[in-house]
Amino acid sequence: MVDMRLIVAGAGGRMGRALVRAMTETSGAVLAGALESPGSELIGKDAGVLAGLPANGIEVSADLWSLSAHADGILDFTVPAATIANVAIAAERGLVHVIGTTGLSASDMAVIKSVTSRTVVVQSGNMSLGVNLLAALVKRMAQSLDESFDIEVLEMHHRAKIDAPSGTALMLGQAAADGRKIVLDQHVARGRDGFTGARKSGDIGFASLRGGTVSGDHSVIFAGPYERITLSHHAEDRMIFAHGALKAAKWAHGKTPGLYSMADVLGLGNL
Repeated sequence: MVDMRLIVAGAGGRMGRALVRAMTETSGAVLAGALESPGSELIGKDAGVLAGLPANGIEVSADLWSLSAHADGILDFTVPAATIANVAIAAERGLVHVIGTTGLSASDMAVIKSVTSRTVVVQSGNMSLGVNLLAALVKRMAQSLDESFDIEVLEMHHRAKIDAPSGTALMLGQAAADGRKIVLDQHVARGRDGFTGARKSGDIGFASLRGGTVSGDHSVIFAGPYERITLSHHAEDRMIFAHGALKAAKWAHGKTPGLYSMADVLGLGNL
């Protein structure tokens, strides 16, 4: 089988470098291009060297249109503005677009969904197997426990993370809301501070911690009368997200155009 040719967007960032490294450890996929934003000081640098590997001859570029001429997909863990800029070109070229970017707004998601009638997009707030299994368990538990059990989502990330709550925390909150058949935005409680009054029954609370080099810790707490259940996931290295993204890209190659999630990739839709 011919290897899938993949472009890494944000190739100079933490996840971009992890994706380049992961590709050297994964069969069935090869690096076809490395993308950075226009004006980046990394333009022209060797993507392998940036990732701590031997030079691979792939120079970082800001021209996605040219890079995508001979590619099958793009792995995109950047920022919302960059991802949305990549969406139209990826769709025009017919690339599989794996999106792990967090902080996407409702309007950003509308743009992404607008291209899925003609190309394949896999979008998820987290690409790891463990987190997606956790989300499935959270949904099932929320189905089983009534509102006498309060739901709180707690997450911690490294000091450089720019969005809060994390995309994974929001994904877990959405799983809980789906389990209870409620609209998350109508029951969300964030950033409690000062004299807040009693907790509103049925709310799904979020708390975000930042510090150090934490790759990602997430817990969903179901706090009921006289007992508490906590489901947790601790990421020890962002390579788990990189390998998950590669699994998603290879799974999506040749699929019917549409918007897919990691639950689809991992066959968790019925959990």
